[in-house]
Amino acid sequence: MSLQKIEDYLLYLEDKGFHLKEDARGFISFGKHYTGASDEIVNGAIEWTLKVQKEFDGSFFMLLLESLIVQNVKTRKQIHSFLKKKGMIE
Repeated sequence: MSLQKIEDYLLYLEDKGFHLKEDARGFISFGKHYTGASDEIVNGAIEWTLKVQKEFDGSFFMLLLESLIVQNVKTRKQIHSFLKKKGMIE
């Protein structure tokens, strides 16, 4: 799953019952282009936004994505470590 394109990941989420509205897709597209993040990092930010917020929160997603880029996070494993270090997950 780590090399999945964003659109494929969104389809995967839809298959699991997470239907993101058009404004969420807009945040995702904007965030990718604004930060220059890889699809893997964008997908990870989507995943953790849904896990932490229990829904897609555009502000949280953008803050998380920007933080991941600033911290030079490159993999999903590093995303997990980053969130744990920040006390956002156990």
